[in-house]
Amino acid sequence: MRWTGLVLALVALAMAAPAWGEPVHALALGSTPKYGPDFSHFDYVRPDAPKGGHLRLAAVGGFDSLNPWILRGQAAEGVELTVDTLMVQSLDEPFTVYGLVAQSVELEDEAMVVRLRPEARFHDGSPVTAADVVFTFEALSQRGSPVYQQYYAEVTGAKAVDAHTVRFTFAAGHSPELPLIVGQLPVLSQRWWQERDFTAPSLEPPLTSGPYRVESVQPGQRITYVRDPNYWARDLPVNRGRHNVDRITYETYRDTSVTLEAFLAGQYHFRLETTAKHWHIGYRGPAVESGRIRRERIAHHLPQGMQCFAFNLRRPIFADPRVRHALALAFDFSWSNTALFHGEYTRTTSFFANSELAAEGPASPEERALLDPWREHLPASVDLPFVLPKTDGSGFPRENLRQALTLLTEAGYRLENGVMTRNGQPLSFELLLVQPEFERVVLPYQRNLAKLGVRMQVRLMDVAQYIGRLRTFDYDMIVTSFPQSLSPGNEQRSFWTSAAAKTPGSRNYCGIANPAIDALVEAVIRAPSRTELITACRALDRALLHGWYVVPQWHATSFRVAYWDVLHHPEHTPPYGLDLQSWWMEPEGGRP
Repeated sequence: MRWTGLVLALVALAMAAPAWGEPVHALALGSTPKYGPDFSHFDYVRPDAPKGGHLRLAAVGGFDSLNPWILRGQAAEGVELTVDTLMVQSLDEPFTVYGLVAQSVELEDEAMVVRLRPEARFHDGSPVTAADVVFTFEALSQRGSPVYQQYYAEVTGAKAVDAHTVRFTFAAGHSPELPLIVGQLPVLSQRWWQERDFTAPSLEPPLTSGPYRVESVQPGQRITYVRDPNYWARDLPVNRGRHNVDRITYETYRDTSVTLEAFLAGQYHFRLETTAKHWHIGYRGPAVESGRIRRERIAHHLPQGMQCFAFNLRRPIFADPRVRHALALAFDFSWSNTALFHGEYTRTTSFFANSELAAEGPASPEERALLDPWREHLPASVDLPFVLPKTDGSGFPRENLRQALTLLTEAGYRLENGVMTRNGQPLSFELLLVQPEFERVVLPYQRNLAKLGVRMQVRLMDVAQYIGRLRTFDYDMIVTSFPQSLSPGNEQRSFWTSAAAKTPGSRNYCGIANPAIDALVEAVIRAPSRTELITACRALDRALLHGWYVVPQWHATSFRVAYWDVLHHPEHTPPYGLDLQSWWMEPEGGRP
């Protein structure tokens, strides 16, 4: 989904536990919301931030639609700026959302009642009604992108009780996060869409109710949004100190290789740097030397998930976990981090890295209680700390390769004439690669495997072919990632379960089909409190790590941002996201 936009965050979806039928202004998982009903603004904003300026940002790849809710077409960046949702997440709490279009919500056993703010208005002045909310839910779940079908799978219905009240009904035993998933629902105009095809890409700006409107569109080149001075919710606590610039323009670049040059030349104002090499040697020139371009690391506590080399267990050569473990030992992260990444990254040792969800040390009694019924399907080491051995960074991890050789020998392999074989068959596999720049990481790994007599072929493919191979699981190994939110839920089924392993197009790239992991995934999804969610995630993390389904790579623990000096941010930045909407420009700030 493209709902992050300028709020560069992984959204936390969760639920509070108010008394049934009690109207509440916010929902939080297993805790009390930080901000009470009378709060004035989020602590990480400057409530009196200056308004004005024209913020220019970069987008890559072009666009042909202003409809981001469907699978067809490529929607323009920033469309979410024009749309209000029922509720809004705070970025200084892991799992809390507050009312926007929703004035309050009430929870029942298998339902949620949402009461809308009567003052909510679309940009043409027409009121936002319960009928609009019901229309939006039905349009997204029935005709929208398939991702919405997954999001709302446990919502059994939505009904307008009156002009400003909607009742959502839920399936029995639904996920605890479901009310918050519903709370993220965007609100679209039923009247406007009744005359148009919701499933078709279009460059006609839809009627919405958010803080910005579409001002101008040049298809495939740029789009400009203008702040609505009459925005109905501009003074609500969730918006105070936000949406500060008058105009936001996304300039489109066809190739990421030129975006840094464009930034240094002053073509746009803000850049989130994702390439360590660029961060260390790419920022040169008069604007950097004079201080007009500022660079800053902003620490965060967002889960970083797992970026990795993923084994496809559907291939018999990867069936034995000792083989997978041995192949993982040949990857020298220390060398890569020093020689390629300027020491920028941290080795990933969890599928929930950089969060309290990550397993640490030996298993707790609570974790063991979840693991115990499934011992016959889990590695004997699952209760122990998961440790990846460190190397000297020389690029030749001798001790690791010795241990790998021992594991391969235990698995029945023998080194014959420099080739690792078992039953006359060489240990050989293919790595599919779609990122040419990743070859510099892969080739040293390939050389270390060759020292073990293992042959890894590297095949660079175009995007269309690669996606086709992924959908049908036609590969031996790939480079991929498994992103995680602050509140993992039903997306875990697509990552790890036996059913997903047999479903073309799922994200169970590893082909994991293990009843223990199936059960642990359900424990995560059904966790009734934050404490139990943490325990279930840690237990699942252990099962995945000790199964050696992937070769862990690396992650970062801060945002690397560069921006021109006409742009400013609040003194305190939130721990769970980078909210560019809380930044502001000098009133006369235009082009750098």
